[in-house]
Amino acid sequence: MAGGLITDFSIHLHTDYSSDILPLIRREGISLILLNIRNDHLTGMRLCEQIRRESSIPIILLGGSSDFDLARKALTFDVSDYLTDPVNPEELARSLVAVKRKLEPLSRSYTPSQTVGEAAQERDTASSCSIINTIKQYVDDQLHQNITLKRISDSLNFNCAYLGQKFKQHENMSFNEYLLRQRMEKAKLLLETTDMKIYEIADAVGYTEMDWFYKKFREYTGTSANEYRKQCFITA
Repeated sequence: MAGGLITDFSIHLHTDYSSDILPLIRREGISLILLNIRNDHLTGMRLCEQIRRESSIPIILLGGSSDFDLARKALTFDVSDYLTDPVNPEELARSLVAVKRKLEPLSRSYTPSQTVGEAAQERDTASSCSIINTIKQYVDDQLHQNITLKRISDSLNFNCAYLGQKFKQHENMSFNEYLLRQRMEKAKLLLETTDMKIYEIADAVGYTEMDWFYKKFREYTGTSANEYRKQCFITA
């Protein structure tokens, strides 16, 4: 848990028992909850649900699994972020910054309408970060499947165009560009480190039509998959 926000977060309270959290929220000036769910995802989800019945305090979940359904469940409780195990310190830092911006009082002079807009933008930023991370996690887990943003948006109960816009703002590329990059980078890695057949690699990264895989791989790397593998062996 963290509280006493001025310029940075500081550890204010800590507990190993989930039953202690709600009483602490009620009586302490807590700004943020860091909830470690590494060893018990189900209890973590139940605790999020209990917290949300009483408070809108930001929650960052640490040590989650790569199970997309679990990440989607976390989103229904409006968590600020869902970080899978092992937790990347840089990702945690970015999450803390997003929450900090959401919580900071607006010290600059704005008209009332501007202040409301600024606050809404900060809330939107923190929420978008969590959603985008969930989308990226889904892509990583389902790379071998037929992935579309429409399918993901339906699973998350979001408008597809809205998610596409938020994704591009957050990642500086469209969802399809991100998906292509992830597939091609995975294909390159498999070409470099395994003796899998080209058709097996294509299938592993979500391509059922070999001609389409060959075309996209050449466009992405400037060479064919076979030539890429040969170059890797020559370099090695």
